[in-house]
Amino acid sequence: MEFRKVDLRRSPRSGAWAACAALAAACFVAACGGGGGGGGGGGLPIGLLPGNNTTPPASTGTSTGIVASSSVAGLCAAPRTGTNPETGLAYPDSAGSLDNEKSWVRAWIDETYLWYSEVPTTLKASDYATPVAWFNVLKTPLTTSSGKPKDRFHFVYDTEAYRQLSQGGVSVSYGAEFVSIATRPPRELRVVLVEPGSPADRAGLKRGATLLSVDGVDFVNATGDANAATINRALSPKTVGESHSFTFKLGSDPEVSYNLKAANVTSTPVQNVTVLDGGGGDKVGYMLFNDHITTSEQQLIDAVNSLKSGPGIKDLVLDMRYNGGGQLAIASRLAYMIAAPSTTAGKTFELLTFNDKNPFRLSVAQSLMPFYSTSRTGAALPSLGLSRVTVLTSPDTCSASESVINSLRGVGVTVNLVGGTTCGKPYGFYPQDNCGTTYFAIQVKGVNQQGFGDYGDGFAPNCTVADDYDHQLGDPNEARLAAALALRSGGSCPAPMAKAMARGLEKAQPAEAEAPFLIDQSPLRRNRLLDFAPEPG
Repeated sequence: MEFRKVDLRRSPRSGAWAACAALAAACFVAACGGGGGGGGGGGLPIGLLPGNNTTPPASTGTSTGIVASSSVAGLCAAPRTGTNPETGLAYPDSAGSLDNEKSWVRAWIDETYLWYSEVPTTLKASDYATPVAWFNVLKTPLTTSSGKPKDRFHFVYDTEAYRQLSQGGVSVSYGAEFVSIATRPPRELRVVLVEPGSPADRAGLKRGATLLSVDGVDFVNATGDANAATINRALSPKTVGESHSFTFKLGSDPEVSYNLKAANVTSTPVQNVTVLDGGGGDKVGYMLFNDHITTSEQQLIDAVNSLKSGPGIKDLVLDMRYNGGGQLAIASRLAYMIAAPSTTAGKTFELLTFNDKNPFRLSVAQSLMPFYSTSRTGAALPSLGLSRVTVLTSPDTCSASESVINSLRGVGVTVNLVGGTTCGKPYGFYPQDNCGTTYFAIQVKGVNQQGFGDYGDGFAPNCTVADDYDHQLGDPNEARLAAALALRSGGSCPAPMAKAMARGLEKAQPAEAEAPFLIDQSPLRRNRLLDFAPEPG
């Protein structure tokens, strides 16, 4: 068997991927398989829509078989009991059936999906065993002008796991994030991030370390299904206390073996806040920002206050190369804190556009997200007052992170990009829980103050620079950060990097399947998540 990957650089786009996400599997060296409901990674369950019934509806609804979502919401084949930790109230579930759950899924798509009219009408719920399998096919089959699936972002998550991850960034892991550079022998997988205080951090694992073996299996050269299963199990632990052995090598240092035990690891989304020498006496702020999760808000506020309290910075390098998105309100607050208050006052951060049913009955004013000038607690936000910012990007820079870029450009802030082209996702979700599964169906497209939101192919960088795994993030010698500093002081891409780009264009590019990709990355890090959805009208 040849090891092969499932591309996790994008959100799930098939039933197989939904199953992988449900199982929290990296599926790094073998094809995903199986099925099932949501499962595996994070917070903030959305309350059910009003109108729950205690018995299934007597009729089948309209001539198309689609009923109102409110008539079947919370009618579950396996109702939850106890208290919802998000609301402090009892779960609203009642006894129902899988057919009720599938009816809710079809109704939710018909009422709220951005491209509801493009969903094939020939599909039958009876052909799909579970609500999740049914949801997976209820999307547009059309493609973009470049041939990509128009909807590459349809997925589900276990509601409780989603709540934990989106609110607090808590997940079962070692606290290390990996990038696959080569999936065929000789394979290459390296550490890109280590969460502070995590098992990986306490063991001494560092960014740049190369994986050599897993539980006695030669990671670089092994073949066979059994070896693939061993590697996948170790790279994607499922339970707290699960332990696996790894051998890594960092640079010219000797090989080191680690016994890593999985734990509930809390993400630290903002790291490495510092002030760097920008040349000519200028000071440049730097921060690594990885997740638009609830806990990131105060960390961003603290970071901005820290940068304001030191020597006055002329620019900011915002490192979002691994930031796939999250809560849009946090993106709005970050953009406000970067720019000057006079620049964002009365301006649109993002205008949300919906399908022609306007399912949530929102006016233009209600669909407009401003640059929030206060925290979620109502406290005034600090501001760096910058007219220019440099963002470090990659194909893993997605959704809410792209909104920061697009919104600042929309109000005249110069946003330079260094790294790789972003993922291209101007779409968003109102995540919706039903019977313990949270469904993510695209319902929104966002545009900035100037009405621009057509970046389905991503934002191209001013300077294309490969990720540099041989330096720690925040090190001025790390290739992308070094290029950003050179760009802001010289006004152009450094010559050696420009030459390297030219050389790269002259030779055949590797197949997409061999492009570096982050493994075991939560789907929540690929999305633009909105606040609770109103009831569809």
